[in-house]
Amino acid sequence: MTRRSIAEELENAADRIADISRADLQIILRRAALMLRNVAGVPLDPMVADALDSIADEMNIGRSDLIQIVLREWLEANAYLPVRRIDEDSEMDGSA
Repeated sequence: MTRRSIAEELENAADRIADISRADLQIILRRAALMLRNVAGVPLDPMVADALDSIADEMNIGRSDLIQIVLREWLEANAYLPVRRIDEDSEMDGSA
């Protein structure tokens, strides 16, 4: 399960707290605890963190999403990952 799906599951449980069984609630809470225990953050220099937050805000995405994009593009640019191909016939949002 992803962090997003666990968060959604917790929110749904909170919305129907009177209807959820104790066993189901225990399972959901244990999954959340396990996910939290396994989260390893990367310490960032404050200037780097501020720059990432600013860029992520401009792009309307989260910092972790931005880090994934930057990391993937760096790996592709340095031949550690194959470059993704973009279908030129597909619709794209935005402008060049």
